[in-house]
Amino acid sequence: MSDEVLNNTKIPTISISRWRAYYDITKPKVVALLVLTALVGMSLSVPGGLPWQLLLPAMLGIALLSSAAAAINHIVDEKIDAVMGRTHNRPLPEGRITTNNAIVFAFSIALLGFILLYGLVNPLTAYLTLSGLVGYSFVYTLYLKRATPQNITIGGLAGAIPPLLGWTAMTNEIHPHALLLVLLVFTWTPPHFWALAIHRKDEYAKVNIPMLPVTHGISFTKTQILLYTVLLFIVGLLPYLVGMSNWLYLIGAVVLNAIFFAYAWKLKFNADENTAMDTFKFSIIHLMLLFIILLLDHYLLPIG
Repeated sequence: MSDEVLNNTKIPTISISRWRAYYDITKPKVVALLVLTALVGMSLSVPGGLPWQLLLPAMLGIALLSSAAAAINHIVDEKIDAVMGRTHNRPLPEGRITTNNAIVFAFSIALLGFILLYGLVNPLTAYLTLSGLVGYSFVYTLYLKRATPQNITIGGLAGAIPPLLGWTAMTNEIHPHALLLVLLVFTWTPPHFWALAIHRKDEYAKVNIPMLPVTHGISFTKTQILLYTVLLFIVGLLPYLVGMSNWLYLIGAVVLNAIFFAYAWKLKFNADENTAMDTFKFSIIHLMLLFIILLLDHYLLPIG
């Protein structure tokens, strides 16, 4: 082949920015936190180490279906994302990927994740994980988010089930202790998200999304956040009280929940322009550390 032909031949290249766009619509940081809670559910479900034959496909399957749910959220919210300052630079509003390609991508990774869970883990975990996708992507994003100020309270259940998924992946059963972990995340979700909603109140109002600060005012929302942190403090004690965990978790839960309460107290009674966002950021650290401490407690101080 001549040099002229070689020089004029176009060799297909994979755009790094295109792959980055697909990566971004999966909300990788959110998915990582969900997978962490699932891992803790797995670990607490059995006394010893985790069998890798279940661990690897379970983690990957849960991550893929969670990523698909996040991608569908991007697809459904494309129009409002284009208007809101927090989300206008997401891949779909910026045109870095097309809606059709995003749909194909979301469906493909959802199908792959379901097949992994169904074939290599168990059908119970596969269907529960799929129900979480439906709950978050369609029930919450498509309906509840636009219908009621209690959207995050009700829809938060979909994002709270990963610990249950991890538990069922190892045991193929729904255990009350797994549901307690779900309750922990479920109770954490409203104060976590409402803090962000306060910070972004005007943007939600602009796109007619009835978040609690928009419909009931910032003061009312701050009160709800404070009350939920009290409830979270109580729920956070339950793993110790029912014998799921030992003193290491108890100390960690008390300290972390006390700090969360302090943020909520400041937000309610002595807030500045950064307090709402500071509360939101700490809430993420709170949940991550709480579940890491649960994990450490389980392996360093085994019950019985």
